[in-house]
Amino acid sequence: MKHVYLDNAATTQIRDEVINEMTNIMKNNYGNPSSSHSFGRSSKSIIEKYRKRIASYLNVSASEIVFTSGGTEANNLILRSAVRDLGVTHIITSKIEHHAVLHTIEQLDKEYIMSVSYVDIEPNGDIDYLHLETLLKTESKTLVSLMHINNEIGNVLDLKRVVTLCKTNEAFFHTDTVQSVGHYKLDLQDIQVDFLAASAHKFHGPKGVGFAFVRKNSGLKPLIFGGEQERGLRAGTESIHNIVGIAEAMDMAYRNLDEESAYISNLKQYFIDKISNDIPKVTFNGNSGNIKKSTYTLINVCLPVNPSKAAMFLFQLDLKGIACSKGSACQSGSSQNSHVLAEILNDEQLQKPSVRFSFSIYNTKADIDYVIGVLKELI
Repeated sequence: MKHVYLDNAATTQIRDEVINEMTNIMKNNYGNPSSSHSFGRSSKSIIEKYRKRIASYLNVSASEIVFTSGGTEANNLILRSAVRDLGVTHIITSKIEHHAVLHTIEQLDKEYIMSVSYVDIEPNGDIDYLHLETLLKTESKTLVSLMHINNEIGNVLDLKRVVTLCKTNEAFFHTDTVQSVGHYKLDLQDIQVDFLAASAHKFHGPKGVGFAFVRKNSGLKPLIFGGEQERGLRAGTESIHNIVGIAEAMDMAYRNLDEESAYISNLKQYFIDKISNDIPKVTFNGNSGNIKKSTYTLINVCLPVNPSKAAMFLFQLDLKGIACSKGSACQSGSSQNSHVLAEILNDEQLQKPSVRFSFSIYNTKADIDYVIGVLKELI
């Protein structure tokens, strides 16, 4: 049986070059970076070298990069400190954010005296920018939290437009860029976001490491206490091999970005053309079927399947060796519909199986031919 992995929005295969670099570090640079002896100083030097490398791709200062265990921790650090330490009493977000943001905001709303506003979502999955502008006209100290690329439907936020609205209304802006760092160039001097979260395993790096971008002099304070690591913003002995892994993966992603993004874009367009031809009643969720209006890395399709067969559809694909998902991997195993699709689809559409296929450099047109063939057979 052929095995096809099309769930790259959930996690990606680590590049061999990244594994080799990490293995070398684990074997030869095992000193604690906080130790004052030569082993420790060597490890500390490595961390700062790779921190600078990451910062250079975002056009920021190395001191503005805070290493975390991943995107979830980075989001928690930013959102919790904004309310606890920066005096934010009003958060504007959307109901189609990743649960790492939504659930954190829900918890903050229980713990603190604050308010939460949800910006309206257009039928195509875009946010209503005019409604956002209205919500920003408040006397409360406000933070806007909106993801750059939606992890389920691939819609792309106009970061510059949101930054301009936030600056005009003196609001902080935080964006989850877990699906965009490593896939898109982001110049944070040009796009003046205040806070950003990223994760290595979405661009062929290791799991268990990410970073928060925290703009200089923001006043953010730590979520985890203990030591003075990460300039006091994130206590705990640094995972040197993982930090090297995320930097190496980011380095390779941006050095090869033009070539690899073109390759993946072609795969996505091939998928769109083939499924539209072979399964004419298929529809595309959000903007994902339009390569000019969505990320090139994923597509989300609503399939013309009888509702009685919908519940087992992903399982049947898995039996055929196809890895994909109905939404975020963090919801895997849940019987509930995607909270993202619930905002943009009607009841009839929600009864049919919607499947997210996400692509990487390790996929081929032969993979797509196999998947479409299986879809036709099951439908």
